[in-house]
Amino acid sequence: MYFIDVILPIPLKQTFTYSVNKDEAAFLKQGFRVAVPFGKSKVYTAIVYQVHDQAPQGYETKSIDQILDETPIVTSTQIKHWEWIADYYMCTLGEVVKAALPSAFLLESETMVSLNKDAVIDETNLSDEEFLVLEALEHRSPIHINDVRSILDKSNVVKVLQGLIEQRVISVFEEVYEQYSPKLKRYIKLAPRYISEENLRELLDSLTRAPKQREVLMQLFMLQSKDKKPIGVDKLLKASKASSATVKSLVDKQILEEFYIKKDRVNYEGEAGEDVKQLNEPQQVALKEIKKSFKEKDIVLLHGVTSSGKTEIYVQLIEQMLKTGQQILYMLPEIALTTQLITRLQYYFGDKVSVYHSKYTLNERVEVWNNVLNSKPKAQIVIGARSSLFLPFSNLGLIIVDEEHEPSFKQYNPAPRYHARDSAVVLANYHDAKTLMGSATPSLETYHNCATDKYGLVTLNTRFGNVLMPDIELVDIKEKHKKKLMKGHFSDQLLEEMQETLNNNEQIILFQNRRGFSPIVECNTCGTSPQCPNCDVSLTYHQYKKELRCHYCGYHTAMLVSCMACGSESLDSKGFGTEQIETELKSLFPKHNIARMDQDTTKGKHAYAKLIDQLENQEIDILVGTQMLAKGLDFRNIGLVGVMNADNLLNFPDFRAHERSFQLLQQVSGRAGRTKKRGKVLIQTYNPYHTILQQVSINDYKTMYKMQTDERHNYKYPPFYRTIKLTFKDRNLQKVNKAALWYDLALEQQLKENVLGPEAPPVSRIRNQYITNVLVKIPKEQSLAKTKEYINKVQRSFNAIKEFSSVRVIIDVDNY
Repeated sequence: MYFIDVILPIPLKQTFTYSVNKDEAAFLKQGFRVAVPFGKSKVYTAIVYQVHDQAPQGYETKSIDQILDETPIVTSTQIKHWEWIADYYMCTLGEVVKAALPSAFLLESETMVSLNKDAVIDETNLSDEEFLVLEALEHRSPIHINDVRSILDKSNVVKVLQGLIEQRVISVFEEVYEQYSPKLKRYIKLAPRYISEENLRELLDSLTRAPKQREVLMQLFMLQSKDKKPIGVDKLLKASKASSATVKSLVDKQILEEFYIKKDRVNYEGEAGEDVKQLNEPQQVALKEIKKSFKEKDIVLLHGVTSSGKTEIYVQLIEQMLKTGQQILYMLPEIALTTQLITRLQYYFGDKVSVYHSKYTLNERVEVWNNVLNSKPKAQIVIGARSSLFLPFSNLGLIIVDEEHEPSFKQYNPAPRYHARDSAVVLANYHDAKTLMGSATPSLETYHNCATDKYGLVTLNTRFGNVLMPDIELVDIKEKHKKKLMKGHFSDQLLEEMQETLNNNEQIILFQNRRGFSPIVECNTCGTSPQCPNCDVSLTYHQYKKELRCHYCGYHTAMLVSCMACGSESLDSKGFGTEQIETELKSLFPKHNIARMDQDTTKGKHAYAKLIDQLENQEIDILVGTQMLAKGLDFRNIGLVGVMNADNLLNFPDFRAHERSFQLLQQVSGRAGRTKKRGKVLIQTYNPYHTILQQVSINDYKTMYKMQTDERHNYKYPPFYRTIKLTFKDRNLQKVNKAALWYDLALEQQLKENVLGPEAPPVSRIRNQYITNVLVKIPKEQSLAKTKEYINKVQRSFNAIKEFSSVRVIIDVDNY
């Protein structure tokens, strides 16, 4: 008898054993997918872990349904890495597999099958069973996989579906993904030969019989004389009230030329795409130092100020790595950033670039997976968000983690709660590859690793083209309020600077880290404010929908007319969000285009790309937004950045609040003045003497690092101590508190004073579940593995207590 151990994509710790026959055992290896029966009715796609001949003790094995692959789709290095993630982040291997594999690989029993609309079906190629399924789908699509079973009258239908998927007749889905493609924008200009005056006169005379075409040309000149910006087709059509056919006929006559501007910042300076491969001197020095560091250390941090041209250095390293034929993984924290970067890298490396993140459709992700697995040249460079870490690399040479300080690299829900930066370091280690991290404001842990000589450090202190760092000023709004110099939420100084920037034809970014109109609505008579029924938070007022919303669970209700408690109609809103700033701007600057970028305005598929586009093409004069703006985007014409209120960042109950505020303010400031002229940044605050704000204003990372590390050392926080956070959730408050207390006392028996809690978080009820936390701190000299082992032991005892069976425990390792 032969057996295989498989990993199922469900949150269970162990592998499961199934029996196989001799031929199957000879064919199967680690990394194959097999369909296996599980429980009474379920069928799962499992990954083969090992093939052996030891019968398991104590139960009869079932046999597998079938083998789904010709060759393994998961490599042994991947499985090693997944085991490390499961072990380190204290979750199950099944959860890692579920997070790692594109869901098209995991045919589960809840799968729906639908017919592809544009499929070209050659019925002669279909087997009888496939034909039956197709016939059923033509009557009704989609259908549940169980319906397919009853149509074919057999339980094992995976093979039939697999055949139809391969012929692209059907698609299988569990959730719908949106497709994503960067869009090109069409612009119009006059053909070069008509630029001289006499040719132009002749042209206009020749068009006397075509008044519409002539009108289009006249409007084009008008727009060009007003504005040196490129003229979009839509804008021209609107101004000349012409149809697109008129413009098309002018293009056909070669009087007008169309051109498209890609999302490519690098080559849009004018006509010719410049070859930006030449690095300036500081960049060359940095590149040399990185290579030198790589000889001694596997991990190097590139600490370069904002707009110092880190991407260009990455490009050089990638180019050298391509010559060795190894694969490169370029990780970014945000999908929004990938759109900007893809075009930039494709501009250099053409079709060697693949992209992998959750906005791509399942089919596209499967394609990238297969290309990486087979080391195809078109997937030699992979750009992606944190999930790209799970791809089946076989020959990885370099991992670049850009903006490594970003909180988005940490996954919070669901498990595995991994940190992509740290997991990337381990992945690189398995492949003997190098890791380069880049940031203008590195996280304290990374910088600490450089200070203790664990990582190499390379600094880049000048901005590209020797542009000066932005001039950062702090505005004391307490003073301004006293002197009555505030207009709404704007100080007189900010308004003056904004007016001046707009007069210079430059753009403005305003940052406020709250969406909605105002976070609290309060009754002036009795002081009651409407609360969310499911969570312990007040509802945020959203003006554009005239509703109150909860940002935690999505509960919403129409805006109230009168107070729910006392019936008085004197409702007042407190605090302000991006929506309110936008409303105020519209009355202060009625002639300018104002846009907003936050979670409410970037819900749609291309919403992000559209906003970034409009800003680039200078169709937006003032952009208001939340921290989305602070990510490493590169805009060419921002003259002023305004931070509406820096205090709500600083006064946050978290040991990283000050570090995060420094990073965020520094990154937002870095969007200003990235080309010729020095940018200006105004930070409004009630407390301009706060040390962090002083350090931001003179761009002093080192002092901030020193002060913060001293504080962390004194209070026993990372990077000197490791932390593991345990979160308890249940609908019953007494039960949650009792369970957390039991757990806390059990942990304290061994871990003594390093267990903190149980303590309720600032928002202690979300979606009707009460929450409480326990924090375990682990000093450097204490074994991390043994501590985790002990927590697992306590968890097993906890699971055995019937009274606590409904309490959910979430374990988050390195929860920062």
